[in-house]
Amino acid sequence: MPGKIKHLILIASGKGGVGKSTVATNLALTFAHLGRRTGLLDADMYGPSIPTMFGASERPGSSDGQKIMPVEKFGLKLMSMGYMIEPDQAVVWRGPMLAGAVTQFVNDVEWGDLDYLIFDLPPGTGDIQLSLAQKFQVTGSVLVTTPQAVALADVYRAKAMFDKVKIPVVGLVENMSYFVADDGKEYDLFGRGGGARAAEEMGLELLGQIPIEPRIRECGDEGEPIVQRAPDSHSSEVFRTIAKRLDAKLEELEAERAAANQGKGMLNIIRD
Repeated sequence: MPGKIKHLILIASGKGGVGKSTVATNLALTFAHLGRRTGLLDADMYGPSIPTMFGASERPGSSDGQKIMPVEKFGLKLMSMGYMIEPDQAVVWRGPMLAGAVTQFVNDVEWGDLDYLIFDLPPGTGDIQLSLAQKFQVTGSVLVTTPQAVALADVYRAKAMFDKVKIPVVGLVENMSYFVADDGKEYDLFGRGGGARAAEEMGLELLGQIPIEPRIRECGDEGEPIVQRAPDSHSSEVFRTIAKRLDAKLEELEAERAAANQGKGMLNIIRD
């Protein structure tokens, strides 16, 4: 049984390539910078990216042969299949095995007491998403998209999936929203306004719009996310704004849930 975890947050997208892992990584670090006890679980078993983005190569240990100790970096507790296998090793598993591994990462990792356990989900609406919904009391999810029509079409499907399994969608983050040139002018490489329109149509809050900034990619590739390496950058400020808005939304959800449960304390994340 893990320690007390106040909020379980799923960072999700309808399709790959929208920067979901970048958003999950930088949001988790921002929460840690804000003083929140935070863990980040890489639930993308086929394409784990957290070890690369944090530059951490050590393997998780165990003090008793049963509980797994998470990797710790920049004040975060981390777990990923990428820590358990060799870099060139492929995970050739069927859906139920993947879902079982994610469940084990929640139950058998020594997370301790956390304010946030953030999941970097695989793209789509598959077994891992459904298993998390069935087995754990998830506080809410955040959808990540880009302004392109093809990405927005898939985010509607992701929203429909979360509605079906009764997981609140807390808000929408639009990544790659615009490019700021050296002269300060903004260029809409992938269109403009798509995320805002989608959020309005789905009844969601647009938590923020992250620009296309080469340093975001460079920092992730070099193992030190931008909010850690360049906290004064424009993108880092955007991530702080998103984190604060998300924090406020989660507190609202917690208050509503506490009232519904007659003021029960911390969430027991394991379903009965």
